[in-house]
Amino acid sequence: MDITNSVALVTGANRGLGRSLAAELLKRGAAKVYAGARRPESVDLPGVVPIQLDITDLDSVAKAAESAPDVTLLINNAGISTNAGLVTGDIADIRLEMETHYFGTLNVTRAFAPVLTANGGGAILNVLSVLSWVHFPTVGGYSAAKAAELGMTNVIRQELASAGIDVTALHVGYMDTDMAGHVDSADKVDPAWVAGLALDGVQERALEVLADDTSRNVRSALSGGLDLLYPGLPVAR
Repeated sequence: MDITNSVALVTGANRGLGRSLAAELLKRGAAKVYAGARRPESVDLPGVVPIQLDITDLDSVAKAAESAPDVTLLINNAGISTNAGLVTGDIADIRLEMETHYFGTLNVTRAFAPVLTANGGGAILNVLSVLSWVHFPTVGGYSAAKAAELGMTNVIRQELASAGIDVTALHVGYMDTDMAGHVDSADKVDPAWVAGLALDGVQERALEVLADDTSRNVRSALSGGLDLLYPGLPVAR
């Protein structure tokens, strides 16, 4: 789709990648950018329209859809990371991961799909992760939720195609954001750079965007054996 003159809603737009996406949309000439956040007063980017949105709250989502009836581009970016493991982690944290990344993203998509359809179609960008494909104990809850979100993304892409709505999946490893602040890695990428690549993908109607070498390497390894993704596991001989 043409980003210029689009009307976009970015969830989780008060910081990190969400803020970078909102800023890049303004830079590219979007007619309006709704910046969704649980606390709209925390949105500090000039030029956007702050909107209260808690993606895990159906009432909040419904009110946001009513308040933004002109949206043509939906960016599902809001997320959390509890670092919960699946076997011994707090089950409440694991549920929160799934409620946010899977059900929360689905809540917003279900609310705004009729809006996009009524406006003649458009696009959805789902911010996923390299952890949609490869999964580790230290981020067990997050990995499982992102894998579920990837499955959902692949399904809604097919369901919404007839309405003229494209769905793009963004995969990225670690970014230099607050969420990854605890990670000491030289492979962190600039969220502003990722935002530009993501919107290029939306513009080009790409099915997926691989924003860094980590994502590209893991994506290419999916056709191999599990020992390529999890080299520490025992392999039958």
